Amino acid sequence: MHSVFPGGSLPDGGSGSGPAPGRTGPAPAAEAAGTPVVEVRGLVKRYGAKTAVDGLDLVVRAGTVTAVLGPNGAGKTTTVETCEGYRRPDAGAVRVLGLDPVADAARLRPRIGVMLQSGGVYSGARAGEMLRHMARLHAHPLDVDALIERLGLGDCGRTTYRRLSGGQQQRLALAMAVVGRPELVFLDEPTAGLDPQARRATWELVRQLRTDGVGVVLTTHFMDEAEELADDVVIIDAGRVIAQDSPERLCRGGAENTLRFTGRPGLDLGSLLKALPDGSEAAELPGAVYRVTGTVGPQLLATVASWCAQHGVMPDTISVERRTLEDVFLELTGKELRS
Repeated sequence: MHSVFPGGSLPDGGSGSGPAPGRTGPAPAAEAAGTPVVEVRGLVKRYGAKTAVDGLDLVVRAGTVTAVLGPNGAGKTTTVETCEGYRRPDAGAVRVLGLDPVADAARLRPRIGVMLQSGGVYSGARAGEMLRHMARLHAHPLDVDALIERLGLGDCGRTTYRRLSGGQQQRLALAMAVVGRPELVFLDEPTAGLDPQARRATWELVRQLRTDGVGVVLTTHFMDEAEELADDVVIIDAGRVIAQDSPERLCRGGAENTLRFTGRPGLDLGSLLKALPDGSEAAELPGAVYRVTGTVGPQLLATVASWCAQHGVMPDTISVERRTLEDVFLELTGKELRS
């Protein structure tokens, strides 16, 4: 894995790059790993009589990926846009890299990268020209040619934005967000419309940003993406944080995990239940599949295997099923459609 930033495979000084007006010297160093790069306390944002964000708290740390999830209308977009400085909070405090994203916008913008899901690019501009223009706004940008090659944009550098495919537009927006070597990146649905290869390449870039100490705030509707990339998952609904933890702990916490094995029909479930820990349940399903629920761990797995051996049962398969992040999300936010 190559570093995205200094000393890695994408060197300084892309073609046409140069210092931005009023800035000299190297770009600010990334915050020390683990230090807060986003701090939101008691955020409230209203649109007329509607309260979009209602007393929300959020902390994002350097060198981590934080996935912000929520159904439509939950308040996640308003929260992120407030952190980016596009909206002014009605109450509460927001600090990004220690600065007020509205009052200190001029100082903050060179230090953050923002990838919007749509917009932000002149429709008639060529992809390569737009990326080089963005590079010129920063003192020490990444090598533009190397970044174009890295994201598979080499064949469309002279193509206007409006003629790019949706996936190419997404990759260009990602390149524009990271070309200035930001300390913090906001990525809004970065893999929407991407094919599997481009999606994996984007995931790899996000991982490299984290390795280089960059804080990443990721909004996505792909639960597998959040599970794969995020160190911390924040689930928002009705303008409030309703759950926050690592993907692993969210999927494990409070869950009844399930162990399944296949055997011959009509096994003695009463005998199996006596061997299992208190609180466990066992049931036979169609096809001679047996389901054991409880706190699944090495001890329970060993108990089931031992019981099978004692009763002359040779399981064809034994599998452990755990809740996915999508299961957790639906349990917390409900399964009804949101407008």
